[in-house]
This record gives sequence, C-alpha cells and structure tokens, in this order.
Amino acid sequence: MKPGLGIRSKTRWLRTALLAIALGAVGAWTMPTAQADEHPEHGRHESNFHEHEYRERDFHDHRYMDTRYHHDHYYPPAGLVFGALPRGYVAIGYRGARFYFAGGVWYRTYSPGRFVVVAPPVGIVVPMLPPFYTTVWVGARPYYYANSAYYVQTPQGYVVAAPPPANMVVQQPPASAAPPVYVEKPAEPPPPPSAAETTSLQVFAYPQRAQSAKQQATDHAECQRWAVGQTGLDPNRLPPGGVTPAQTDDFRRAMGACLEGRGYSVK
Repeated sequence: MKPGLGIRSKTRWLRTALLAIALGAVGAWTMPTAQADEHPEHGRHESNFHEHEYRERDFHDHRYMDTRYHHDHYYPPAGLVFGALPRGYVAIGYRGARFYFAGGVWYRTYSPGRFVVVAPPVGIVVPMLPPFYTTVWVGARPYYYANSAYYVQTPQGYVVAAPPPANMVVQQPPASAAPPVYVEKPAEPPPPPSAAETTSLQVFAYPQRAQSAKQQATDHAECQRWAVGQTGLDPNRLPPGGVTPAQTDDFRRAMGACLEGRGYSVK
C-alpha cells in the first residue's frame, strides 16, 4: 500500500487491487477450456472443447487437409478429443467396441463426454460413403477414399478395407471396369408379421437425387439388411413376443441414417 494516502484513498486502492487479483484468478481458471493443446509426447492431439463438436471451418489449415489423390478435404487429426458428436452421426458396433461415424470422421469414447478421433478398423461396415470421397481403382475394382480410409462396396454397405499397394492404385477407371453385381439366393418366405407391427417399422423415404425406382428398391433393401445387422430386428421375421418401442426406435433410426446417407429425405 502506498504511503501518504488518506483513509478513503487507501480503501479505494485496496478494493482495486483485490478486484484485479479476483479477475486474474477467474481468467486463469477459464482459459484452458477454450483452447486445444498438442501433446507430441503422446503422439496425439488433446482438446478441452467441452461440449463442442467438430466443425470443418475450424480446421481450414494446410496441416489438416487430406491431399492424397487430390481429395483436398479437411479433417481433424486422430487423437483430437471433442465434448460432443456432430449431428447426424451413426453408431456402429464392431467386435465388442462402439464407434461413431459422421462426415468421414470416426470417433470412439473412452469416458463420458470425451469423443476421440480414431482411424477406423479394417472390416467395419457403414451404410453410406462419406459426403466427400475420391474414387480410385485397383485393377477393375473401385475403392472409395476419404480421410486416410479406403472403402469398398459390399451387399451390407461399405466396408473399410486395408490400404491397397500404392503402385496398384490409379485414378482413371480401366476400360474393363464394370459395376459389381451381387446375386443373392432368395430366402424362404417367413410367416407374415402382424399388420400393426409391420406398420410401426416402416420408414418412408423420398429420393432427393432423382433415383430411379430400381435404385430406390436396391437402396431400401440394402439399408434394411444393414439395419437388421445393427439392431438384430428383422421386419420379416419378428419375434413371437412382438417388439418393444425401444427396438422399433432403434430400427427406424438405423434405417433413416442409412437412407439419408444415400440421398433420401426420411419421414
């Protein structure tokens, strides 16, 4: 305290000093929650984005651009932690683990409210391709590339494949390339479910990309197979005891996510 000040001046000076100390303490306490730090000793990026989700515009930096095969799209690096998942994510179970997929980015959670960006495991299947992808070719087979991951089409959806040898990848389709054709043995007709249960599982989808009637039927069948695999509920083979509201919601959510990813408006 400065000498020679009156009682009022001393009191005013003391209040000012205490206020400055309090504001400094608040700033020091809140600052870490608003920034992301990199910890190279762990080989990963850590973030304190509490209740914040990935937004592409936050990563418009050359360090985060995937330029392979002229893909030229931004993604957060593996190891970055977010406090919330993006809207429209799809939850996928694989070998006892739970993964989340949105916009070409894969996540896992290791504690409540912490979603870590990870590389997808080879063999995991998603119902749709990322919104931005680059088609490359290995022989006569197309691979779909995005965010350091390769996808190939299967009857169940798009499976994450092991990276092909670099010297075998080309970006122009060979003259002999043809779209894959999948032939499935028709199953024996199951006993018909009740009309009420069938109606509760219906998902109405409206094409947004001028899909043909044939394409719509194919997409609906493939999405239904994927939803069955995710939920264990088959609308054509309902359990004798009926289905619960939770099972119905899970199935409709899986169907809706798959169809939306293929360019449909779902009701």
